[in-house]
Amino acid sequence: MSSQARGLNNFITDLRNAKSKEEESSRIEVELAKIRKKFNPGGGTKLAPDGSNPSLSSYQRKKYIWKLVYIHVLGYEVDFGHAEVLALVRSKKYGEKSVGYVALSLLLRGSDPVMGGVMDTLKRDLTVAPSMNGSTVKSPKKGVSGVKNDATQCLALCSLANISGLELIQAMHVEVQHILVSKGSTEQVKKKAALCLLRLTRTSPNLISGRVFAPHLAQLLREKHLGVLTSVMSLLNGLATQQTDEYGVLIPNVVHILSVLVLKKDCAREYLYYRTPSPWLQIKLLKFLQLYPDAIEGHDISGMGGNDHVGQLINVVTRIMFETEVSDSINKSNADHAILFEAVNLIVAWGTTCPAEMREGAMNILGKFISVREPNIRYLGLSTMAQLAQIDGSVEGAKKHQATVLVSLKDADISVRRRALDLLFVICDTDNAERIVDELVAHLVVADASIREEMVLKIAILAEKYATDLRWYVDTILKLISISGDYVSDPIWHRVVQIVTNHPQGDLQGYAAATLFLAVSTHRCHETTVRVAAYILGEFGFLIAERPGMSGEEQFHVLHQHWYNVDTQTRSILISSYAKLANLYEECRPLVAPVFAKSKNSVDVEVQQRCAEYASMREAFSPEAVEDLLREMPPFEDKRRSALELRLLETEGENSAAVTKASTPSEVEQQRAMLNAQMMDEGMAPIEEQEEPALEEEMGGADAEEDEKIAAVAANP
Repeated sequence: MSSQARGLNNFITDLRNAKSKEEESSRIEVELAKIRKKFNPGGGTKLAPDGSNPSLSSYQRKKYIWKLVYIHVLGYEVDFGHAEVLALVRSKKYGEKSVGYVALSLLLRGSDPVMGGVMDTLKRDLTVAPSMNGSTVKSPKKGVSGVKNDATQCLALCSLANISGLELIQAMHVEVQHILVSKGSTEQVKKKAALCLLRLTRTSPNLISGRVFAPHLAQLLREKHLGVLTSVMSLLNGLATQQTDEYGVLIPNVVHILSVLVLKKDCAREYLYYRTPSPWLQIKLLKFLQLYPDAIEGHDISGMGGNDHVGQLINVVTRIMFETEVSDSINKSNADHAILFEAVNLIVAWGTTCPAEMREGAMNILGKFISVREPNIRYLGLSTMAQLAQIDGSVEGAKKHQATVLVSLKDADISVRRRALDLLFVICDTDNAERIVDELVAHLVVADASIREEMVLKIAILAEKYATDLRWYVDTILKLISISGDYVSDPIWHRVVQIVTNHPQGDLQGYAAATLFLAVSTHRCHETTVRVAAYILGEFGFLIAERPGMSGEEQFHVLHQHWYNVDTQTRSILISSYAKLANLYEECRPLVAPVFAKSKNSVDVEVQQRCAEYASMREAFSPEAVEDLLREMPPFEDKRRSALELRLLETEGENSAAVTKASTPSEVEQQRAMLNAQMMDEGMAPIEEQEEPALEEEMGGADAEEDEKIAAVAANP
């Protein structure tokens, strides 16, 4: 091309030699003006009916269009020259047509008005394939026409896939389907047609009826050419993702292809990759089977040698799992491991319907992978083991590798550390919860900032989920705050408040009050600790008031020493706690009154309003009314999902193994829920659980529920 497009080469050289962005832009503007003038010279020059300049030679038109394409690729806007592009597409010369289709794919979109003028040309180019019996159009040289027709069809298919556009798709998809299923289409054309149809169905999902098209795909899956099969499987996976039930009838066809590749090793030489038969096709076949987790349910799979497709499938997966060997060649190992991981993913998809020995074998293989040095293999092993451990009866096998997973938590690769954290989260249960949580808390000290927030969230969920003694849960959250207080989100400490409030049985509330009293006794503690302590001491401080050094007056002093070091949100919580302490203890009223009086003029509206209302409360209402307003909060109603689980769902998505684990109630949680239900039947009715931000508003927000109650009573004394 360099000898034929010297001007194009010179132009590209000029742009590459530009010393600044401004110089490049200036050169491009000059060139665009020159090309625009060539396309529409004016001065009486008559343009063709389609708007193109007939005076341009083939060489000139191709050169200018290539320049426009290069300018577009550099990121500059090209809004002219469409008529010349369409003129090249309509040309009967392959060299011009190829340039035209490249430019058409890059410079135009399916919604552009000029696309209506190219539909007939696209349709004609799509239907110039050899006839059904394989013969071609007459040509001076035998075979030349068939090659040219194939190339023209491939150009049209590639361009159609890249342009898309709903109107274009509706007009052309039938021709693409005919090309794909036609016996006269060559392998090269079928591959392009399958991938083009996949692109069209992604843009317009309801384009093809699965019930009608499935028999055609079954015929295509009988092809011997592995390149065609690979493209057809890409199409089938895309269609089956959209309409899974319609393509289940193709499972026997897919299993047959897989068994030929894995069991018989029947593969053309050009599709052998380091002696592995077409690994890409094997992966696509296994991915398709993962869409049908019930494929082996109800079949007799006890005998591993059946002749039906289920027996073949079990044999195939077993062969992949237990006969894949480690190779010295990195490329071969990567290919074999990719197939192996997809086979394990298929076992994960089968779940409990899969034979237990296969699940156990998969777990042992993954146990080897998570201990290798290669980080990519270790990452995949940890991720897949987390999925496999969710199957009933498999978590015990994963727990055997707990020590190895803990080592991966210290890996240099952040992605490996995240997957190790996910796996620890999944394998955690009542038996090992304390050890895993303690290990995670200990590692939190040295963990880098990129993973701390995720670790804190998951530690908080695990501590709540498996705490047989809720005092341990309270201690764990306080450790989190002391180690990584800046990464402890509001929903975490809100959840502590809810759990302590909802469990009056035993000494949890008194223990929490005493522990938090000691935590805030020091001058230096995290602000989140002050918030939790302010709420808990305001509600349950009376339970420890008789203990030495923990009187109501002492509680006020340990809280108020942090007054000048906290923000207005925390001060709002402190003000409500002061009001409750003053209501319970006469000796606290002289201490609280100056704080309220001084803060009535605060620049923060919330602090000002709370102080004014609490200060005037005793003057406006009777002692009984004040007592009723400032009594402790009733239990919160437990929702199906806590805010921590919702936060995990938001950050990791519905398909995450950690989300699935978090949403499944543990035995401890179920027992706790039963005790709460009994308590609610016997005692006061719970208040409706608010979203966690609303809990914060209750103690420190601008629209606090307690403030509204006070304001309502003040309006109607």
